[in-house]
Amino acid sequence: MKKLALLFLLITALSGCSIDDNNQNNYTYEVLAIDSYTVPANFKLGNTYEIKLKYQRPTSCHLYHGIYYSKDLNVRTIAIQSAVQTGQICEQSLPPLSDASFNFYVTSTGSYIFKFYKGKDTAGKDIFEEVEIPVVD
Repeated sequence: MKKLALLFLLITALSGCSIDDNNQNNYTYEVLAIDSYTVPANFKLGNTYEIKLKYQRPTSCHLYHGIYYSKDLNVRTIAIQSAVQTGQICEQSLPPLSDASFNFYVTSTGSYIFKFYKGKDTAGKDIFEEVEIPVVD
């Protein structure tokens, strides 16, 4: 969670730097919540699995910028990174859900815990949905 906040702060700080003043291609960056995901019930050691994600872009100016992926031992924290076009007229009506995915290679036994970012609560604290996936023989 601290890494997610630090990454967001770093991206926000760097987005203020510009080498030109013509306001073209100016962006800010935001981390978006994962609406839903598809994961297997279990993993097998040495296999690769596609983890599918669905997320909602808040406006038409939010562009997919990658997947935030952090690992700490057997815990994986996942969120969507977006670039937000500034100085544009954005449609506020919600676009359809968007898809993203990544391949996960199983390298150890035991279980993996995936923490999918779900947004913030009313107090501004990050919310994660955790899923434990065992590695079987």
